[in-house]
Amino acid sequence: MTLGAQQAPTPSATPAAPAQATPAQAADQAPSLTVDRDPVRSPDVEAPVSPAGQMRKEPTGYVLHTDVDEVVLNASVLENDRLVLDLKKENFEILEDGVRQNLLSFQHTDLPVSIALVVDNSGSMSRKRPAVNKSALDLIQASNPEDEAFVVNFSDEAFIDQEFTSDVNKLRDGLSHIESRGGTALYDAVVASADKLAEDAKRPKQVLILITDGEDNASTLNLEQTIRRVQQLSGPTIYSIGLLFGDEMGHTEERHAHRALEMLSTETGGIAYFPKSIEQVDQIAAEVARDIRNQYTLGYHSTKPMSEPGFRRIQVMATAKGKGKLTVRTRTGYFPVVKPAKKDVQPEKR
Repeated sequence: MTLGAQQAPTPSATPAAPAQATPAQAADQAPSLTVDRDPVRSPDVEAPVSPAGQMRKEPTGYVLHTDVDEVVLNASVLENDRLVLDLKKENFEILEDGVRQNLLSFQHTDLPVSIALVVDNSGSMSRKRPAVNKSALDLIQASNPEDEAFVVNFSDEAFIDQEFTSDVNKLRDGLSHIESRGGTALYDAVVASADKLAEDAKRPKQVLILITDGEDNASTLNLEQTIRRVQQLSGPTIYSIGLLFGDEMGHTEERHAHRALEMLSTETGGIAYFPKSIEQVDQIAAEVARDIRNQYTLGYHSTKPMSEPGFRRIQVMATAKGKGKLTVRTRTGYFPVVKPAKKDVQPEKR
């Protein structure tokens, strides 16, 4: 079983550490993302702050040139639930812990994105996976052709079934590895995938697409730890698709699953969708792709020193003459921390 497309289900071996695969290993190994049974780093350990910067046209396309001390926000702006696409830098105001910040960089460009496709592979998903896989691929094809994505299938463990690629056929093969078994270690899969994006993604702008039909029942982490870890990484925007219809779930389980997906998405600047049927997933995938491609990228230097610890709450407002009330969706805050040294841990074969 390789890090590339899987050709047939194979038994799982001892899992390995998340996000440690190297290009040299990609040809031979399919690492589990969840070997570390406590993948959340200590709150005292510093993690990276996402950089922002200026966009310049290079021979290979648009490249984001970054400033490591600059806080970047990817923001969607809506008026009556419709995307607003014609705002300027002066239309935005940013508050950090209630203090107005000076907006230094501004872009409204279809930036290439690094995407984690994180898909529930538990037993209850078996009949839904063909439609889910098609919608996920449609989303990729509707996105920037310079995007890169990797595929994670998870049940009680999470496995990379396709490493980073822009090849839709390879992503299709990765999604086709349907083993539908075990529990739902959703939180562990999200944290491990966010870790991998932080370690290996080539694009500063990062997105995690999470598709599941149930409540987490197998993770070592809880919801609050998961959100904190993603915030420590200044991690990806999470778009959740909760397939919570049908008779498989009780009312309490459905309510817990709904709350978890809402919080994961809201805290990171994404959206949680709850279709009423599998037929609606394709439309949702198209909406997610449109949202990603039409975001504003805002950058600022905090008025607080970066050495000052603690979570920083962000509010972004937008106003424009001739428009009604505008709603800005972005991450709720960040931890001002520095990326730790990368561990030299080799993944084991799946």
